[in-house]
Amino acid sequence: MNTKKDVVIIGGGPIGIACALECKKRNLDYLVLEKGALVNSLYNYPLNMTFFSTSDKLEIGGIPFITKHPKPHRDDALEYYRRVATSYELKIHLYEKVSSVKKNEDTFLVTTEKAKYTTLNIVIATGFYDIPNLLKVPGEELPKVQHYFKEAHPFVMQKTAVVGASNSSVDAALEIWQKGGEVTMIVRGPSIGERVKYWVKPNIENRIEEGSIQAYFNSEIKEIKPHELVIQTPEGEKILENDFVVALTGYQPNLSFLRSLGIQLSEDGKYLPQYNQDTMETNVPGIYLAGVICGGMETHKWFIENSRIHSELIAKAIAKKLQ
Repeated sequence: MNTKKDVVIIGGGPIGIACALECKKRNLDYLVLEKGALVNSLYNYPLNMTFFSTSDKLEIGGIPFITKHPKPHRDDALEYYRRVATSYELKIHLYEKVSSVKKNEDTFLVTTEKAKYTTLNIVIATGFYDIPNLLKVPGEELPKVQHYFKEAHPFVMQKTAVVGASNSSVDAALEIWQKGGEVTMIVRGPSIGERVKYWVKPNIENRIEEGSIQAYFNSEIKEIKPHELVIQTPEGEKILENDFVVALTGYQPNLSFLRSLGIQLSEDGKYLPQYNQDTMETNVPGIYLAGVICGGMETHKWFIENSRIHSELIAKAIAKKLQ
């Protein structure tokens, strides 16, 4: 089956859904392709996660996001985006992974495991949550090492090392400790991250100060063994008893996919993709970027609240081009 579209949107997260809403408003023939569940990245967030943003900052398409919590929880967000997608009958194909994109003169052939689609334009809104930044140390392949945190229960009464000092690392460390795990934090820098949620930062700092959570700053893991952890600290090498490692060292976008499409990336280590800020169109005519993917390796620069505007810019540009 080969169906021609005005727009194929790759990625069914909040920004992909926002792009679908804007395309629908302009009567564009669009389709969203998502390799997993609806808003798959949010679905894979920790069960008890609380957003930094207020609900109004997470709204898309001008559709109110109502919640009883001052800061929305993961379940609040899932319910909101689920209702947006279903109530507006958005054209979204879930569990349909894109395997290749090929350009043929002025159209693109998008191939998935289920179908082929010919489209005049492509929007990439794939986020950055699928590829973890690896520690690249011996033993990282052991089954006790995890790069995602869902809930604390598996770590109860276990010696768990949490790597990193970001929001995700701090949330995991606190939740594991609260549920009865013995937590040690391994932090490359000199302190807890400055971008940690303001209502959480004092809590983790107090737990460290009182000794409830052990923290090694300016330290790195050198080797992971089945029952031990070798770390390098300012005081020298230390060997810790260890049952689990939760390495929350960040994630990165699928840069190889962008390169395969011919999108130019900066060579300064940030790998910023080239695009027009007024239209979000890349150096490849007909391919647009939306959301976190625009920041390359600087994944902290774009969020739902400041990239919602991308959807309107893209839909407006495509509609104008198709007039």
